[in-house]
Amino acid sequence: MADRLHHEVAQREDKLGLGIGIMALGVTLFTCIDSSAKWLVLAGLPALQVVFVRYAVHFAMSLVLFLPREGMDAIRSNAPVRQALRSACLFGSTLCNFTALQYLPITVTTTIMFSGPIAVTLLSIPILGERVGLPRLIAVCVGFVGVLVVIQPWGAEFHPAMLLNLLAMVLASLYFVLTRMLAGIESNATAQVWSSGLASILLAPVVYSLWTWPENTIDYVVMGLIGIFGGSAHIFVTQAHRLADASILAPIIYFQVLTAALASIVIFGEWPTMWTVVGGAIIIAAGVYIWHRERRQAGITPPPADPRTAR
Repeated sequence: MADRLHHEVAQREDKLGLGIGIMALGVTLFTCIDSSAKWLVLAGLPALQVVFVRYAVHFAMSLVLFLPREGMDAIRSNAPVRQALRSACLFGSTLCNFTALQYLPITVTTTIMFSGPIAVTLLSIPILGERVGLPRLIAVCVGFVGVLVVIQPWGAEFHPAMLLNLLAMVLASLYFVLTRMLAGIESNATAQVWSSGLASILLAPVVYSLWTWPENTIDYVVMGLIGIFGGSAHIFVTQAHRLADASILAPIIYFQVLTAALASIVIFGEWPTMWTVVGGAIIIAAGVYIWHRERRQAGITPPPADPRTAR
């Protein structure tokens, strides 16, 4: 297969501890992205502009880091259709999430995103060819009960922006599945250039007519940092998926419950509600069960090398 690739790419490795550590750092930066986005939209900047800045800085950062070392190979893709789909999922997830952050506390948006590993379980059936048994399906149902507890579609606390957050979660789950599928096929450089470049190019003409300059120095600083946070986070996540299996890395996202709660309280003065805490606990419990069951099965029957046919 190697002779069919346009350029050499880093192969998957098994470095569990390093992969988990890098993933945890990436997850922490996700909270930094969300906090920066909420700060900027509350300051009056259009959500589309915030998304554009996040990706434009990420794009510039990727070009500076990778072009001198890899040249045009950083731009050429060995799987352009899947790479474009992956990039579109990330872009769509970010747009939905940043828009929702304008109306919802970070703790709510983060908790809804916690159901991502549960969605990955369902998506793995058609995409990765996995067989999911009844216990895992029950855990998925329990997890989505937790989502309902958080969003409370029957109560006064429900906000339509929560539906945007659910869509962001589904798109992010697709992004993670496609990231693993492309590991060993695409280089980290290509993944970053495509995911940031596609969004930047698509949004540039739209944002031009919407552009609003920040009113103070700190908003300028945050506007610059959001792109650095975004670029660094996804570089770390992509690298982590080369070092450890996706089923191991998936629960690491729950580390964000601590960073999100801290950011929400310290920066925005928003404390998580009882329903957010209870729903989050249900979602995490279901996700951890799914993860534990997958690890037990993987220990009994080693998965094939190709993740698309794993388990």
